[in-house]
Amino acid sequence: MLRKLYDWTMGLASSRRATWALAGVSFVESSVFPIPPDTLLVPMVIAKKEKAWFYGAICTVASVIGGLLGYTIGALLFTQVAEPILAFYGYADKFASFTERYNDWGVWIVLIAGLTPFPYKVITIASGATGLSLPVFMVASIVARGLRFFILAALLYWLGPPIRDFIEKRLGLVFTILMLLLVGGFAAVKYLL
Repeated sequence: MLRKLYDWTMGLASSRRATWALAGVSFVESSVFPIPPDTLLVPMVIAKKEKAWFYGAICTVASVIGGLLGYTIGALLFTQVAEPILAFYGYADKFASFTERYNDWGVWIVLIAGLTPFPYKVITIASGATGLSLPVFMVASIVARGLRFFILAALLYWLGPPIRDFIEKRLGLVFTILMLLLVGGFAAVKYLL
């Protein structure tokens, strides 16, 4: 099953629709989608090494624009969706304290979350819900997402063939590590926020 999924992803990575798929996944991952764009970025750079920087730019731009959607969701839907839930569970008062701490450290939170496997959508929505300064959010998002995707693209550009061999020979291990990182990111959300 993993081999079929891998072969399908590699086929998509070299297709004409690959750039649009990468942009779409990068956009929705920043606000609602649980799968990171790395799942497409890696095979796309491996398939077309000469486009590494272009793909890094696509991921960055689409992710930051998607982050704006997440910020908007947090800012506009917080009152209708989250406040009743917080009140129901008795956390409405605690959220005010969280908002103050979040905004004190907001730039660092966005930077760290944007660089790590931590689910970025949680940060984009929380930034809007807490009223984190939009310019601060945007600058931190551009820096964090740009660093993340361009560093990954650069590593794949310079180390591409050996990485592809490693992935293809150890597909189960690579998949397990990626799933652990994804689950670890969601666990971090539960315990840190």
